[in-house]
Amino acid sequence: MSKTAILKFEGKEYEFPIIVGSENEAAIDIEQLRALTGAITLDPGYKNSGSCKSEITFLDGEEGILRYRGYSIEDLAAKANFLEVSYLLIFGELPTKTQIEKFENDIRKYTLVNEEMKNIIDGFPKTAHPMGVLASLTSALTAFNPKSVNPHNEKEMYEAVCKTMGKFLVIATWTFRKSMGYPLNYYDNTKGYVENFMHLMYALPTGPYKIDPIVVQALDKLFILHADHEQNCSTSTVRIVGSSHAGLFASIASGVSALWGPLHGGANQAVLEMLEEIHKNGGDVAKFVLKAKDKDDPFRLMGFGHRVYKNFDPRATIIKKAADDVLTALGVDDPLLDIAKQLEKVALEDEYFKARNLYPNVDFYSGIIYRALGIPTEMFTVMFAIGRLPGWIAQWKEMRINKEPIGRPRQVYVGHPLREFKSMDKR
Repeated sequence: MSKTAILKFEGKEYEFPIIVGSENEAAIDIEQLRALTGAITLDPGYKNSGSCKSEITFLDGEEGILRYRGYSIEDLAAKANFLEVSYLLIFGELPTKTQIEKFENDIRKYTLVNEEMKNIIDGFPKTAHPMGVLASLTSALTAFNPKSVNPHNEKEMYEAVCKTMGKFLVIATWTFRKSMGYPLNYYDNTKGYVENFMHLMYALPTGPYKIDPIVVQALDKLFILHADHEQNCSTSTVRIVGSSHAGLFASIASGVSALWGPLHGGANQAVLEMLEEIHKNGGDVAKFVLKAKDKDDPFRLMGFGHRVYKNFDPRATIIKKAADDVLTALGVDDPLLDIAKQLEKVALEDEYFKARNLYPNVDFYSGIIYRALGIPTEMFTVMFAIGRLPGWIAQWKEMRINKEPIGRPRQVYVGHPLREFKSMDKR
């Protein structure tokens, strides 16, 4: 016998089915609520509302668990590379050796970006924020790829995935090249995907560029850790835009815009801005820790704790070692990174932080790595977008294949009731 939830409303009782997920998550199915009762639920921020059933990512914030398609994030970060994880997220299973070789080669076929795209990027001032440029360039890809993708056609969908993975990496790095005044680079088909990121970002025509394998390994892990995170703000945006049957590039562009916000993808940028503030004020970490503990002080430590993870961020545990490896390998001497290490020590040892589960999260460590690599602060969210791309694609594909209805939230109107119109002379 299936379980149901009983709602008593205006003297009547209504039964609603309970849906149980594969990890025993329970949800009350209220799809017929308005039709039966005339009422709706009010849930600002959708913190208690499930918008879909998904097979992609499982997240348990209380236990600090993150899995892609049933695989633990710890196993994937240790044993797979970013393209393998991308394939897993999008197509549902880890690829065979033949499949991953084909996937990487097929991505390479689509890495050339139409030269007319340079006219678009040239229209932006050098001071434009890279995320604004990236959102615009991603949307502009629609003009050069006007054919709508049929997600039910496997061949079409596969080609669209390869095209998006290839071109997005290139235009993402072009936003950096534009801000630096460097000539725009092209994908090198002799290198891997993450290696190409470093090549696209830093190689100059004046000489060879040597790629440090430790850096590539750290970035590979970072991209994996950011690849998907259930129904967050940008992912939900991609799904709801795609639910109107907007194309893949247009939907991804909407995700880029949502990710730009400081409460979402901009969090690692906020970490560096906090470190800069501490440095400008003398670098006294103990002073700022006391400020953070003072509930009447507006100062907040950025990069500690997480809205979803109530215990610890499992991604932070993985990336902490990568951050240590990068700092050691590069031998970086940076006062901001010294401050970051002091803050990390306090958060891991101070009872105030431990009691409140305010541990360093993935944004804290990713900011440290990006800073060590010389990536400008305003590029941090672009890095996040590169990692999140396969998750956005997977979520868009799943939503379209499941034929989910167009997203259309309701509201509770609290404005004026009907009013009589007054002519100008009576106002």
